[in-house]
Amino acid sequence: DLVGSMCILILLSTLATHINVNADDQNTFNVLNYGAVGNGNSDDSLAYAKAWNDACKANAQTPTMIIPKGKTFLVHPITFSGPCKSSNISIQLSGTIKAPDGPSAWTSEIGRWIAFGNITGLNINGRGLFDGNGQKWWDQSCKHHPGKDCSERAPTAVSFIQCNNVHINEIYVERSPQVHIVVDYSQDVHFKSLIIDSPETSPNTDGIHIARSHDVSVHTSIIAAVTYVNCGPGHGISIGSLGKNGEEVKVENITVRHVNFCKTTNGARIKTWQAGKGQVQHVEFSYMNFTEVQNPIIIDQYYCDQKDVCAKTSTGVHISDVRYLNATGTSATDVAINLDCSNNVACTDIKLENIELQSATEGKGVLSSCKNAFGVAKGNCKPKSCLKSNS
Repeated sequence: DLVGSMCILILLSTLATHINVNADDQNTFNVLNYGAVGNGNSDDSLAYAKAWNDACKANAQTPTMIIPKGKTFLVHPITFSGPCKSSNISIQLSGTIKAPDGPSAWTSEIGRWIAFGNITGLNINGRGLFDGNGQKWWDQSCKHHPGKDCSERAPTAVSFIQCNNVHINEIYVERSPQVHIVVDYSQDVHFKSLIIDSPETSPNTDGIHIARSHDVSVHTSIIAAVTYVNCGPGHGISIGSLGKNGEEVKVENITVRHVNFCKTTNGARIKTWQAGKGQVQHVEFSYMNFTEVQNPIIIDQYYCDQKDVCAKTSTGVHISDVRYLNATGTSATDVAINLDCSNNVACTDIKLENIELQSATEGKGVLSSCKNAFGVAKGNCKPKSCLKSNS
């Protein structure tokens, strides 16, 4: 009976460091059963580590780690590592996971907060929240508060490193100290109904960084700080920056569709450092709408985030086969299309098709600006294309 079962469990607890006391379903691993408190103040990191370890080694079809609704769990930097025994593992995130309160409260890894490493078949869902608790990091950001005590580096909220077959559905990520989500050395990663949110004034709180990865998609999401995405305010959607310190890069086969940009600094942007090498190719930006965006369409091959002017180089990243299709809306600046390509390696095979951009200020016009950019314009193109012929 139930009483007898509970007595047996209590007796067994004296013989083991911890057990899964959820006797109803051996496929689920609730963090509360591992000692998590969920009051937002107690450190629940160890309970999370234990729950994950048991779920990861479970001999079940889809072991599931449960983070219950109505609780806020303080969790210090942690990595959920694989490989796991099951080919599929789930996290039902219904509550809130909160980061430590600023730099002084961090006791270990600065670069990452919540990381998932070397996992195949990971599913995270449940309409819960990763709260990066970033205000104190922003308050001492070197970008906004330069000085000897400022922080050059702040943590990424959620990272996926060397992961395959990942599905993230209906999850919130907010107030990250810096970048909200990083996907690195991974493949087959899919985000759907994702909401990323931080104040407009928060420094360098980029939405999603994707690097050295294949088959990554972002659908039906809101990124306020890739298809069917509402973006803004913030920096927009950028490929790059690429080629810092002379790095050789290869970025290809990227599609960005059905995006609404609202009052962002940039819209569809590709940015590279002068010193970079390699190539960016086979990129499509399509079905975009811009509302008071400062740089709706931009290629910047002279990107430099240093105080001093970056030195000129004889190299450059080759940008080719980039298509801008079916774009409408308003520009907050006079230059709605700015293709500033490398002096050393021209942009080639650029296509502008059915572009209808106008000034956000009534009565003003907009223009396009090209430097060493070659390609073709088809259909309507306003402002008038400045591309040179590929021939």
